[in-house]
Amino acid sequence: MKHLICISLLFCATLLNAQEEEPKNSADFELGKGITFNLNNGDYQFFISGFIQPSVSFEKAKGSDSDYQFNAKRAFFMLGGTAVKEKISFLVQTDFSSRDPLLDAWIAYHPFSWFTISAGQKQNFVNNREMLYREDRLQFTDRSLSSRTFSRTGREFGLFVETNFEFGNGIVLAPKASLTSGDGRNSFGTDSRDTDFGGIKIGARLDVYPLGAFKQGNDLYTADLKREDKLKVLVGAAVSQNNGASHSAGEGHGEFLLYDQNGSIALPDYSQFYTDLLLKYQGFSALLEYTNATATGLDRLFIDENAATILAPTQISQFLILGDSFTAQAGYVTTGGLSFDFRYENSQPEFDTNTDSLLSDFSNYTFGITKYFDGNNLKLQAAISTTDFALGNNITTGELLFQIVF
Repeated sequence: MKHLICISLLFCATLLNAQEEEPKNSADFELGKGITFNLNNGDYQFFISGFIQPSVSFEKAKGSDSDYQFNAKRAFFMLGGTAVKEKISFLVQTDFSSRDPLLDAWIAYHPFSWFTISAGQKQNFVNNREMLYREDRLQFTDRSLSSRTFSRTGREFGLFVETNFEFGNGIVLAPKASLTSGDGRNSFGTDSRDTDFGGIKIGARLDVYPLGAFKQGNDLYTADLKREDKLKVLVGAAVSQNNGASHSAGEGHGEFLLYDQNGSIALPDYSQFYTDLLLKYQGFSALLEYTNATATGLDRLFIDENAATILAPTQISQFLILGDSFTAQAGYVTTGGLSFDFRYENSQPEFDTNTDSLLSDFSNYTFGITKYFDGNNLKLQAAISTTDFALGNNITTGELLFQIVF
C-alpha cells in the first residue's frame, strides 16, 4: 500500500511538472494594441489591430458654394508579429478607404538592440517629420498642406537601415539610410506591362536627441500626450536623391516622360532636403519644419518623343514640385486630455515667374481642438483651415473627425 501511494504521488508530481513545462499560449485585447497572441511562452508574438476615422468635412472656395462630405476617411487594418529568438519582425498594413489599399508590407531583422534592417514596402524616414508619423497619430485631422504637396503616402519599396546610439551624457543619435526603387509604392507596377522608369532613390536621415530620449513612444507623434517632465528636443535632417524621377513628388512612375535628342526616355534627378525641430515639455509641443526640393540633369531634355520641343529653363516646375516650404505648429494638451493646436505654413515655388508651376505660392493657417478620451486610442478632433494663394481663390476647409484605434 505504501508503495502504491508513493508511486501515485510520484506520478502526480511528474504530471504537474510536465504541465508546468508545457509551452504556454495566451491571447489578450487592449484598446490601441488590438488582439495580441503570445505563443510558446512569448517566443512568438502576433497582433491584429487597426483604426477607423469617420469624418464630416467641408470645403469652400471664395465666391463658390460649400462642398460637404461624410465618409470613412481612413480604415486601417494591421497584422504583425515578432519572433523573439530569431530577432525577426514583420508588418502588413492596409487602408480600405483607399483604392490602393496596401500601405506597408515589410520584414525586419534586429541583430542588435541598436540596429535594424528592413526590406519591403514601408514608410520612408527621408521625408519631413510629420510624414514619419502614422496617420492615426496626427496633431490635426490631416497632415499639413506642405506634407501632402511634397509627399503622398510616404511609403516606398526597398531596403531600410536604422540605428541608434546613446552616449554617457544622455545624448542619443539615430542615423538611418534607405535604398528604394524611386517609384514609391507598388514599384513593380500593376501588371507585367507596367514597368518602372528611372533609377534608384538614395536617402538618409540623422536625428539627434541632445537632452536625452523622450518618454517611451512620445516621439511617435507631435502632441505631448505623455507630458515630458523635463524639456526634450529632437533635431533632425534628411536628404534624398531620386535618380530619374517620372512623378511630381517622386512617389510613382510614368506620370510624365521626357526624352533626349534621340527620342529615348531621359528623366531628371529629383532631390529633397528636410530639416525639423520637435520639442516637448509638460503638455506643450512645437514642431518646426523646412523643406527644399530641386531638380538636376535638365540639359537638352525634350517634352516630346520626336525631340522637336526642348524643355524651357523654368518648365521643369510644371512636372516636378520644386521650391521651399516652412511649417510651424504648436499645441498644448491639458491634464484632462483637451488639446489646443495652431499651425502656420508658407510655400514658395522655385520659379515664381512660371504661373503653371505645380507648387503654388501660398500661406495656410489652421486651428484645431482635440479631446483625447483614452490617449491617442480614442479621440475627437476638429480643425478649420484657410489657405491664401498668391494666384487663385482662397480656400477654407473644416473637418470633424472621430478616431478609435482597436
